[in-house]
Amino acid sequence: MTIAEPDPRWAELGAQACVTLAPLFTAIEHIGDTAVPGLPAKPLIDLMAATDDLDDVNDDALETLGYRIQPAETPGQLLYRREDYDSTAYRLHVVTTDTWNTRGERLLRDYLLAHPEARDRYATGKRDLMRRFGPGEAYTRGKAELLRELTDAARVAAGLPPLPVRDE
Repeated sequence: MTIAEPDPRWAELGAQACVTLAPLFTAIEHIGDTAVPGLPAKPLIDLMAATDDLDDVNDDALETLGYRIQPAETPGQLLYRREDYDSTAYRLHVVTTDTWNTRGERLLRDYLLAHPEARDRYATGKRDLMRRFGPGEAYTRGKAELLRELTDAARVAAGLPPLPVRDE
């Protein structure tokens, strides 16, 4: 999947999905690149929801709304995906309430919203990586390095320490 230029509809799609899912969770927000106006992104609406206990998530209710469970990318969270008829895709990350305030995805979104120069640097970096490498492993690796740097800046701005670098 390639990145698309910013689409003003992404904010509304994210907001609508949050309203629909809110009764099932303690908190829910639109996160990821589509939550940052002016940022190119994969046309994928990322959402993050919080629950006190992952075992209490109502899989049947989510399935009724079109969300199918997927293998989790990160330990300690659940992942669901929904595909709409208009080719819009949604990814729902469910985490525990006790980790909500320190989630990097939320911190990064807020940092990019508050720091347009960081958002623009990220946008330029993504476009450059896509132009140089196309979609694939080299793009993903390059983007991961930039994301790690920006997420560390977001954590520091929030008064949190940077996360240790994981061996890949």
